[in-house]
Amino acid sequence: MWLPALFLVVGLTLGLLTNITIPDQYSNYLSIAVLAAFDTLFGGIRAHLDGKFDDKVFITGFFFNISLAALLAFLGVQLGIDLYLAAVFAFGVRLFQNIAIIRRILIEKFNQKKNEKKSRK
Repeated sequence: MWLPALFLVVGLTLGLLTNITIPDQYSNYLSIAVLAAFDTLFGGIRAHLDGKFDDKVFITGFFFNISLAALLAFLGVQLGIDLYLAAVFAFGVRLFQNIAIIRRILIEKFNQKKNEKKSRK
């Protein structure tokens, strides 16, 4: 469990110490890729809390979601429509659903521990 946290800190440090700018024409692609990555991340956290986490599903889902989102953005640019908004909506809804479920699971676990402490006394 410490390895993802370590790489998060390393990634944030590298991101803050470098002065990389993303050209405007790639901003739609990057925003969708980040949203897809967050969706997969929170889906993985939810699966872990449910006891259903599978690393193969997580890794393949991560790359598939990002690839699909980038493909939708690219296709939308080629067609001249804002097709990336469909991906933003879909990933955004799933992201907030996963966050809500994670919150409920954590509250439920907290209440169970609190009740166990009360019953021991």
